[in-house]
Amino acid sequence: MIVASNQSKAQTPSKIGFISLNELISSMPEAKKADSMLQDYSAALNQNYEEQSREFREQDSLLSSKDTAKYTKAQLEIKRKNLVELYSKLQGYQQQASQLYQQKQQELLGPIQKKAVDATQTVAKENGYTYVFVKDALLVSPPAEDLLPLVKKKLGIR
Repeated sequence: MIVASNQSKAQTPSKIGFISLNELISSMPEAKKADSMLQDYSAALNQNYEEQSREFREQDSLLSSKDTAKYTKAQLEIKRKNLVELYSKLQGYQQQASQLYQQKQQELLGPIQKKAVDATQTVAKENGYTYVFVKDALLVSPPAEDLLPLVKKKLGIR
């Protein structure tokens, strides 16, 4: 009896579907808002870099000019030390800015990606799909149905 039950389950045909998560996410209103926020964040990071760079160039030009004679030896030493610190800070800023941007990107897009995957799983379950593949990763596949319209409908996206 158990063997017959397992055989009947094994013989149930698999329903296969696919979806382009990138297309789904890009059509979600919250993704468009997140992209806008990321662009603003990136612009702020770039502006901060430009301000630091400008400060470095100004300090460097002061120490390179002939006006250094008005400073004492101790003042020049402090100004050179400050310039080296500014240069070091400027070099590290690019890497730090990249890390900050990636963190912000994950913070903003992570919940949106989760929502897209959760909706896809719900639609797959409701419609009896055994397998759902990411469309973008398939080169060759058996005949399958595109779940994008169903998931968009589930999320209220037109």
